[in-house]
Amino acid sequence: MAAGRRRTLSRHNLERLDGFAQLSPEVGALDEEAFEALMAEDPDAALALLAGAAQATDPLLRELARRLASRVMVDVARQGRSRSGGIGTMRTAPYQPDAGDLDLDASVEALAQHRAGAGLDVDRLRVRHWSRPTTALCLLIDHSGSMSGRPLAAGAVGAAAVAMRAPAQYAVACFSSTVLVLKPMLERMPAELVVDDLLALRGCGITDLAEALNESRRQLYSATAARKVTVLFSDCRATAPGDVLAAANGLDELVIVAPEHDDTEALVLGTAVGARVARVGGPVDVPAALDLLLAPT
Repeated sequence: MAAGRRRTLSRHNLERLDGFAQLSPEVGALDEEAFEALMAEDPDAALALLAGAAQATDPLLRELARRLASRVMVDVARQGRSRSGGIGTMRTAPYQPDAGDLDLDASVEALAQHRAGAGLDVDRLRVRHWSRPTTALCLLIDHSGSMSGRPLAAGAVGAAAVAMRAPAQYAVACFSSTVLVLKPMLERMPAELVVDDLLALRGCGITDLAEALNESRRQLYSATAARKVTVLFSDCRATAPGDVLAAANGLDELVIVAPEHDDTEALVLGTAVGARVARVGGPVDVPAALDLLLAPT
């Protein structure tokens, strides 16, 4: 994490962004009412601006922006059909040894007959057990080059959206020349904290796409869900050695979220390995894109 935190954005650089003067009228200040007005006018631009402020050199502004952004990104991620398929559910099933706890309500008649002197009919007993989650997700976010503004905001919304769509089993990793796992598959972590850690990163280095895909395979290996999906946020322009096709073909399922105006390599990779691809113009498009990509085929 430390390598991703080294550089910040000076106020001089931030002041070049449209709307920054309204968002932060003075050093150490963030006007939430002004942000709400910007959101009403152009939510993608407002989220990009907030992501930039979350990387400000000004420590007070940075803290205020990250606190607001972690909440706002989660709110935006709730758009679309928030799936609960990743959560285990309690189910009742016919009795089998060590299959779960006895469901007293469902087994009451069989138990009453047994207490009355009749033999125990095990076929009428029921147990309750947790079914395993149906979907596990591993989100890979490309933070090579210059990761700020809209790409950073889109990644933050994506992290929150993945957390909501597979809350029991999901992982989030960022990659450039190396892969940084922000949230391991089986570690519990609030979506707001994952978003906050992501906003602390700055883009750097080349793009080792093959190693990122290999890390997703490793993360998903520990998942118990029936469906294991790698969600790749990238233009898929690999600039480091590595067999991307072999890594992609080693995954159970791959879906790709690509920038709307920079999707050529993503489409080529998707066609080569049978991955579905969605294009997004900004962070607000992310929840619907994920719902489309994760819909049953």
